[in-house]
Amino acid sequence: MRDYLIRLLGECAYPERDARCLLSLYDAIEADPDSSAVWNALLQRYRQDIRCDFEALRADSRAVADRLRTHPYTVELLLFLSLSRCLRERYAEQCLPDGIFLDSILDLRYKLEECREVYGICGTFVGSWFEGFFRLTRFALGRLQFELIPFSRVYSKNGHELREDSPVLNMHIPRSGQPLLPSLCRDSFSRALSFYEKELAGKEKALVCHSWLLYPAHREFLPPHSNILSFMDFFDIFEQGEYGEDQPHFWRIFDRPYTGDPATLSYDTSLRRAYVDRVRSGGKTGWGHGVIFASDPASPHSAVHMGA
Repeated sequence: MRDYLIRLLGECAYPERDARCLLSLYDAIEADPDSSAVWNALLQRYRQDIRCDFEALRADSRAVADRLRTHPYTVELLLFLSLSRCLRERYAEQCLPDGIFLDSILDLRYKLEECREVYGICGTFVGSWFEGFFRLTRFALGRLQFELIPFSRVYSKNGHELREDSPVLNMHIPRSGQPLLPSLCRDSFSRALSFYEKELAGKEKALVCHSWLLYPAHREFLPPHSNILSFMDFFDIFEQGEYGEDQPHFWRIFDRPYTGDPATLSYDTSLRRAYVDRVRSGGKTGWGHGVIFASDPASPHSAVHMGA
């Protein structure tokens, strides 16, 4: 396992200090018989059934954190890195490309980087998020991530129609460091439609997204060159809402929980400046829920078509 972890950390370009931290924790687990017994039992539970109770796995891993006096965020990250060895074998068994495995498992590093920024800890504070990857239901396909879900309502546009049980491709936008360029988005849309071609055969091909990135009022306060506005252009936004004064999404933008005082927020990027100015002026922030029909000629980005 240690050799596997060294290989994976290298393949995913983990910062040296974080790689040392994680390997040191692994060595401490192996050196302590009680911790090692708990750890191996956790890995075995996943190996026996990838649909095992992930919340229970995470909760039980805290016994290792307590015993070794290590932060549970660090233990959880190492747990998922260790589980990924079995996940990689499942990819191979199902003839799924190893490149998609690596792109998907990179999300662990992205969440590590967020944890470092927000809390100064090598670890992850969003352990519940990873379940989709480890159940083989969510995949990174280019810049974006996708999973097949049933649509939540009846919806129609330009002759296209979705029902409550219609399968749609739900997308997520990882904070990967790559800009959210329209060309990268089109590439991901095309990859996703191809990847899920069998599941969507004979059905309406639609992609959906629910995110703070799709808040329609962004057009009022983000700069015209913002990639967020270009991303919004892909979608027909059919639902929206506003956040309260606690601004629960601000940690994603500012790398810190919001205290209620905009004076504490960083002002060093165009996005951050736009959001600080918005809050200072009493403006609202919020979210949107949008859909793209892959073959909709009315779309301002008709290159969404499969194969385009």
